[in-house]
Amino acid sequence: MRSKIEKIYMGIIFIFMYAPIATLIVLSFNGSKSRARWGGFTFNWYIRLFQDDKIINALANTLIIALVSTIAATIIGTLTCVGLMGLKRRSRTIIMGITNIPMINADIVTGISLMLLFKVLHFETGFVTVLLAHITFNIPYVMLAVMPRMKTINPNVYEAAMDLGAKPLYAFRKTVLPDLMPAVLSGALMAFTMSIDDFIITYFTKGSGFDTLSTKIYNEVKRGIQPEIYALSSIIFVVVIVLLLASAGFKNRQISEKKIALFRMERRLTRKHVAVFAVLSACIVLLAMYFGGVFARKKNQLFVYNAGEYIDPEVIEMFEEETGIDVIYDEFETLEIMYAKMVQNDAAYDVICPSDYMIAKLISKDMLRELDLNEIPNRKYIGEQYLRSSEAFDPGNKYSVPYTWGTVGILYNRNMVKEPVKSWDILWDEKYSGQILMQDSIRDAFMVALARRGYSINTTDPEELKEAADDLIAQRPLVQAYVIDQARDKMIGEEAALAVIYSGEVIYTQRENKNLEYCVPEEGSNVWIDAWVVTKHARNPEAAMKWIDFLCRPDIALMNFDFITYSTPNTAAREMIEEEDIRNSEVAYPGEDVLKRCSTYVYLGEDGDTLYSDMWKKVKSGGS
Repeated sequence: MRSKIEKIYMGIIFIFMYAPIATLIVLSFNGSKSRARWGGFTFNWYIRLFQDDKIINALANTLIIALVSTIAATIIGTLTCVGLMGLKRRSRTIIMGITNIPMINADIVTGISLMLLFKVLHFETGFVTVLLAHITFNIPYVMLAVMPRMKTINPNVYEAAMDLGAKPLYAFRKTVLPDLMPAVLSGALMAFTMSIDDFIITYFTKGSGFDTLSTKIYNEVKRGIQPEIYALSSIIFVVVIVLLLASAGFKNRQISEKKIALFRMERRLTRKHVAVFAVLSACIVLLAMYFGGVFARKKNQLFVYNAGEYIDPEVIEMFEEETGIDVIYDEFETLEIMYAKMVQNDAAYDVICPSDYMIAKLISKDMLRELDLNEIPNRKYIGEQYLRSSEAFDPGNKYSVPYTWGTVGILYNRNMVKEPVKSWDILWDEKYSGQILMQDSIRDAFMVALARRGYSINTTDPEELKEAADDLIAQRPLVQAYVIDQARDKMIGEEAALAVIYSGEVIYTQRENKNLEYCVPEEGSNVWIDAWVVTKHARNPEAAMKWIDFLCRPDIALMNFDFITYSTPNTAAREMIEEEDIRNSEVAYPGEDVLKRCSTYVYLGEDGDTLYSDMWKKVKSGGS
């Protein structure tokens, strides 16, 4: 009986550990881009993985950073331990305590402090700053492994070798290093593992246009993981399993000679072995640097910052081919994150794509450059009505060119929601508890609560905002999750009944799930415009103008519409849409009856932003 219970218990543990991995592997062969729907068996995501330059670059960057930082940290850490043995015990203890601070300190503090240091020293964040950061936090881990072994080594052997005429370096290599080597290798493995696994410090020191696997996957998770990541994770899992099995097999074959083998390995570290290791490391570094793009820096580069999945990747390739300009493309999750990044380094990107109220904020902060309309002749294809609307946040259309537009409303599953959806009130209906998705956005969340009460969605009245915050706090137990792009997959998979969503997501979700409907509530909502702007301190403003002009071309605007399904303000592109039901869609292009009850967000000023931010913190914390 006990044996059966143990087997059942172990079985449960294995299911708990490996069921998520099995799910990931299955999804890597799913023909549908959505994890919520099975689209048949396919190898397509594995093929696309090796065609995806961004993922390959991130993998290569991860490997080179881990390898180079490990080698550097191992050498520095080992030599430091050797040098410390010449100091008095008290001095050695103090220095070891100081070197252990990065290991004890919170990663976020280390990351922010390194970021500030690089900024003060005017270092351009990227490969070099990430490498220096990884070397910095890896050194203590090497010393942690090497120092205890160093204390056990008898210094008399080294001194005897010196007395016999050996030079210091030769004596060290022949007497100390062999005994130290197991600890050195252990420290190196620990450093390599920490470097591969690090996210927080890398995130704060990586800068624009540079990603490792951890930061790349983080960005994917926040906006919905692409199937290529499933394929990559599956490959990594299989490789690790193969290496573990190979290692176990090798150990079993060598078990009887383990001590002898280790002794021989320690004593036979010849120049030949060192040379072979150095050559292999150099080859790995050079290959990783090539595929990681370290050697790919060009003078004619354009740094672009846009929302996730908000452009057809083929458009970027076409722009590069036609202009010869190399595009470094990064994605942000929310406008607030984008703004924080711009404040941190206002020269990090040349051209960005914020929304209406954020554009007004950037203009007020003198962070944008006036456009040279002579360099953007294709702006003539942008409808006059959209340019007039843009005047609300960009008077005279001096700084921005509209890219997409739409409304915010409720996406619902008519099989799960039987009554008509006409009001925001349904998001407070307790029978849909755990079935409601809200936008993880300050303005959009408060817009829902404010519009529901009949208040202006741009109010800065503390009492009105307090009422809206109280409503959101009361609604919080009913909310399944606060999400951004994840609402799309959850609604397709029928994991929720109702979601606050941008109209641009609706066409895609309805293609995947015919039971989904969209409504702009009768109390009113937000009509938004996203537009391209050029940063004040852009490094390549001429290329930025070319980028905006290229995206205004009708054929390019149509490609983007087909890919992202967000409404285009390009009237010529709209006329080119072949599907009549899409061209005249009430979702993509709502009628005047809908638009007249919708308002555009405006910039609320510093005090307004602070008020909203403070209220939002209370909502997210449940009112505490």
